Amino acid sequence: MKNMLKPLQAGKLALHNRLVMPPMATAKSQADGMVSQDIIDYYNEKSQGGYISLIIIEHSYIMPQGKASENQLSIADDSVVESLKKLSETIHRNGCKAVMQINHAGSAASEDIIGSVPVAPSAEANPRRGNMPRELSKKEIEDIIEGFAAAARRVKEAGFDGVEIHSAHGYLLNQFFSPLTNKRTDEYGGDVYGRTRMHLRVIEAVRKAVGEDFPILMRLGASDFMEGGTTIEDSVIAAKEFEKAGICILDISGGFSGYNVPDQSGQGYFYPLSQSVKKAVSIPVILTGGITDIEAAEKLLTEEKADLIGVGRAILKDSTWAQRAIEGLK
Repeated sequence: MKNMLKPLQAGKLALHNRLVMPPMATAKSQADGMVSQDIIDYYNEKSQGGYISLIIIEHSYIMPQGKASENQLSIADDSVVESLKKLSETIHRNGCKAVMQINHAGSAASEDIIGSVPVAPSAEANPRRGNMPRELSKKEIEDIIEGFAAAARRVKEAGFDGVEIHSAHGYLLNQFFSPLTNKRTDEYGGDVYGRTRMHLRVIEAVRKAVGEDFPILMRLGASDFMEGGTTIEDSVIAAKEFEKAGICILDISGGFSGYNVPDQSGQGYFYPLSQSVKKAVSIPVILTGGITDIEAAEKLLTEEKADLIGVGRAILKDSTWAQRAIEGLK
């Protein structure tokens, strides 16, 4: 059997093949962040036939202060749960598993969107956006940790199969992880253990909110690809800590480089990161990045660069991609 077609069990999450649709912002939600018919139609189309084993829903903001963009999906209060149930049910009906990604934008938010000065671990300009945030107080950090926990509880109540914590692409948890933006001198700063303390506290709070068996994934920006930023060495240490804390799948991407690697455009260009993380942990690792050809995906699995393959833009452009790819392997 081709590797791509093999099932995989990650904690309580049973996947029927190795194909994942990674989170991609659609800007299709209602202005207040509620699920729209557009979003339901979009995910219904992408999940047709159940060829994708796991669909990770685009990042959703855990509190208004952490909203990244207009028409972003909200997981910020209990009023969203009922409409999100329709979304999870739609995807399940088509035979796919569904996980929601929860996020706080931190200094990647803009004052125009949130109506206040964005927050961050330190008052350091955001390397991707250039805007200057204010430093979070200890009390505000506690509130954000609670915000992640409450958001994860809502994800579970809405019928999803798991929750993914977003720490990539230069958003708040990534800002804590990166030495470029975390200059704190308290327990949340310093070495890689200090810079991942926020993550571990979020994981702990989320676990308490969702119970022992609910799958928790982490999207990790495993390198900033910038001078003085996070490195794969940092991420190998962090990955081991996240596994110990109860993460069941690590979803590898870029840090402040976003979903790109400078000067790289080949299929699966994050594989040096995913491969290094995979060697360091026993939980499954997702590799995403420029994969448009099912044979390339198969090769990446065979060479043990990852355990699961995320295909984003190819599926975004062509909703029949997954069917043709999976059928072509049989």
